[in-house]
Amino acid sequence: MAPPTWGPDKSHTWRLSARAGRQKPSGPSFWRVPVAPSSSSGRGATEPRPLPLSYKLLDGEAALPAVVFLHGLFGSKTNFNSIAKALAQQTGRRVLTVDARNHGDSPHSPDMSYEAMSLDLQGLLPQLDLVPCVLVGHSMGGKTAMLLALQRPELVERLIAVDISPMETTSVSNFVTYMAAMRAIDIPAEVPRSRARKLADEQLSPVVQDIAVRQFLLTNLVEVDGRFVWRVNLDALAQHMDTIMAFPRRQDSYPGPTLFLLGGNSQFVHPSHHPEIRRLFPRAQMKTVPDAGHWVHADRPQDFIAAIRGFLD
Repeated sequence: MAPPTWGPDKSHTWRLSARAGRQKPSGPSFWRVPVAPSSSSGRGATEPRPLPLSYKLLDGEAALPAVVFLHGLFGSKTNFNSIAKALAQQTGRRVLTVDARNHGDSPHSPDMSYEAMSLDLQGLLPQLDLVPCVLVGHSMGGKTAMLLALQRPELVERLIAVDISPMETTSVSNFVTYMAAMRAIDIPAEVPRSRARKLADEQLSPVVQDIAVRQFLLTNLVEVDGRFVWRVNLDALAQHMDTIMAFPRRQDSYPGPTLFLLGGNSQFVHPSHHPEIRRLFPRAQMKTVPDAGHWVHADRPQDFIAAIRGFLD
């Protein structure tokens, strides 16, 4: 099946004006499948401290602003592998994919605030000589990207928030349910990898019925010393779920070009969010990708790339 084409009949874009608003659980303290050993013990969350994030950088033209991808909750930098390669080839830009703290190959920490995640990037991006950059963040990564742009606008040449807004998102998310299902998985020691994934998939399926979501969550199941563990820091994520679903209150605005790229089948960004989007991002535009859910880049990768390229031009 050919990838969907991008054109006026397949999407709609509008600048956020006054009329745009009319457009249409707590659990046990242990994991049956344990969390991978922390690579950073941390000393509490009183003062955020930057962590050395894991990343992959694709080379490109240094004179052009780099494109930086930030994944969502339970994700990793590998979520954007094929998209990053395509964008690097098509635009000639450097493209960076990053594992957030407590995700992928990045260190674990008890602090999972957006302030801490923003600070991690404030350390990494200048270190790699990637500022100002084009910041593309999905879901949790989109909130991190928005906060970084609001705090340090000089580091962000332009901003793309993928299917997320600077508002509370608990009411439309199933993340707490997913986490409870992940913590309940029980895999015997010394089983082969293929069998372990099959067991985990079977145990997740009654709660996480969407096979694509299950496969996404199972990317976090890894083998360490003969046993299967979750590489995401479920403990920290569970403790800070309210924080992750919220967004820090800000008075300042980001003056740069901003695109809110939404999934046509998703309910994460509601019209009631538009006034706050306009307040914080006065140059915001919105584009909807039809037939895409919350994971826009996975559901419609060609449309996703086309939308980014259109915003860069």
